[in-house]
Amino acid sequence: MSYLFTSESVSEGHPDKVADQISDALIDNFMAFDPTSKVACETLVTTGQVVLAGEVKTNTYLDVQSIAREVIRKIGYTKSEYMFEANSCGILSAIHDQSSDINQGVDRKVSNDDFEAKADAQGAGDQGMMFGYATKETENYMPLALDLAHNILQELSKIRNNESHIIGYLRPDAKSQVTIEYSDDNVPQRIDSIVVSTQHDDFGAEADMLKKIKEDIISIVIPRVKAKLKPELQALFNDQITYHINPTGKFVIGGPHGDTGLTGRKIIVDTYGGKGAHGGGAFSGKDPSKVDRSAAYATRHIAKNLVAAGLCDEVLVQVSYAIGVAKPCGLFINTYGTSKSNLTDGEIAKKCAEIFDMRPYAIEQRLKLRNPIYSETAAYGHMGRKNEVVKKTFTAPDGTQVVREVELFTWEKLDFVDKVKTAFGL
Repeated sequence: MSYLFTSESVSEGHPDKVADQISDALIDNFMAFDPTSKVACETLVTTGQVVLAGEVKTNTYLDVQSIAREVIRKIGYTKSEYMFEANSCGILSAIHDQSSDINQGVDRKVSNDDFEAKADAQGAGDQGMMFGYATKETENYMPLALDLAHNILQELSKIRNNESHIIGYLRPDAKSQVTIEYSDDNVPQRIDSIVVSTQHDDFGAEADMLKKIKEDIISIVIPRVKAKLKPELQALFNDQITYHINPTGKFVIGGPHGDTGLTGRKIIVDTYGGKGAHGGGAFSGKDPSKVDRSAAYATRHIAKNLVAAGLCDEVLVQVSYAIGVAKPCGLFINTYGTSKSNLTDGEIAKKCAEIFDMRPYAIEQRLKLRNPIYSETAAYGHMGRKNEVVKKTFTAPDGTQVVREVELFTWEKLDFVDKVKTAFGL
């Protein structure tokens, strides 16, 4: 029997995402000037106010107010009527030194630069379990409902920032949701419903505004999203889709004025939209010694390479750690019965543990995580994104500039496909 599955996304102007982007901008600046920094920073945003808190061990000094204001400005909160504006909002910093008790298990010193010595010395920044997931139903090996939800809001953002002549009333805050009907053998059949709530200017009577917004979403945004898909995915769109566009009515008050935002409150949007599993740890605001972040990236890397190699059609990968201990407590794999190998999932996990070194230091090195690569992850998901090399410029409080060439989304690379094929005889 067929079934329905739903995923949601939120825009870069959503208050929780504003908080994530500020936290990750701080991470990037710490990494740019001191790659050895240990950072865990949280952000709260509300009407006219930003609060920064957390723990840092670093050799650099940052103007955190300027960094936060630049993030808010880039998102688009630049008008006083938003009640949250880059130049005028208050910013309180309560960032302090990291606990030496926590650091002692993570940052053990070794007497040489030997990789094995460093990998054995650097323990996990916390206990816990992290999950990675991949499926062949999209080209980027992501669940389709989440991918479409992200794409809708990215198209809205593109129009708001670069093509306001097409739709001129958009404000930064927005949410989307996509429900897909699957066959009982887990193949997408059609899109059942699409929900879009977008903040907007007050440009007329409520009924007229809502009618215009609905028309623009259905006739402009959705066709642009559809046009970028493969023909077989385009076929999932039809005139039977149920649309809920701004279903509560007008949405003029939004962003941090409408709702308080906090770092780490959109962990399902950040990962797989409810597919697979989640260990509960957020990503943004954490340096890569925190395995909540680095090991989640590493398990996605494993999952994507397994599916791309043809070992299975869908896979969930779990890794777990004890704080201060380098070697993982365990590696678990579930191929949901789609494995093309005659090995059990347990045997597959054992082989994967040999192929992929999951000690925290090894993950940092393999995925190049001690670089300023995190701002780009803080909206529209950390997974399924484009792996590319970019140049980024950072300015210190004294005016000193650092230009770094960095590789983004390294965990999306298919650089282990050949190793997987060899190991499993594919």
